[in-house]
Amino acid sequence: MSTLPAFPTKPPVRTWDVIATIILLVLLGVLAFFVSFFGFFLAMASDPCGAVECNTDLIATGMLTAVALPWVFLLLAAVVAIVLLVRRHVAFWVPLVAAPLVIASWFIGAAIATSGVPTG
Repeated sequence: MSTLPAFPTKPPVRTWDVIATIILLVLLGVLAFFVSFFGFFLAMASDPCGAVECNTDLIATGMLTAVALPWVFLLLAAVVAIVLLVRRHVAFWVPLVAAPLVIASWFIGAAIATSGVPTG
C-alpha cells in the first residue's frame, strides 16, 4: 500500500509582521512625499544662471530625479513587501531598507542638478 506524499504546509500568517509592514509602508509614503516635495526646491539651483551659463537640462533632470525617484522606491518596496507577505515571509524589513534609498534619491537629484551650474 502506497502512502500519499505530504503536502507542504504554509507557515502561519504573522499578524505582527503584516501590521508592522503596513505601518512602515505608510511612513515610507510620508517620507517619499516630503523628499519629493523638497526635490522641487532644486529648481533654485538655476538662480545664478543669469550671471553664468548653466546647463538647464541637467538642472531639470536633477530636479525631476529628486521628485520622481522617491515614488519609484516606494512602489518597488510596496511590491516586494506584498509579494513577501503573500508568500508568508517576513516583510517588515523592506520599508526599512527602502527608507535610506528614498532619502538618497534627493542627494542623487541634487548632485545632478548642481552639476549643471559651473563653479568659480
